[in-house]
Amino acid sequence: MRIEVAVYLLCFATSVLCAGLLVRSYLRTRTSLLFWSALCFVLLSLNSFIVVLDMLVLRDIDLTPWRHAASLAAICVLLYGFVWRLER
Repeated sequence: MRIEVAVYLLCFATSVLCAGLLVRSYLRTRTSLLFWSALCFVLLSLNSFIVVLDMLVLRDIDLTPWRHAASLAAICVLLYGFVWRLER
């Protein structure tokens, strides 16, 4: 059980750190690719937070649809940024 807690929390911390670094880089350079990547990682951080809630805090409530929605939104944002926004 302790290893599971550590893994969930480390995944959350890593995604928040990546999102923070991408947002900081975007604010410094205003590059479109950094914006879409940062937004994707913010949503992936939300996904990791929901995983922590689902697995460790709210064990009686199934948050699987919310987890899937957050990860789907993250991938869709990144694909949108790659396909439609980078063409301009």
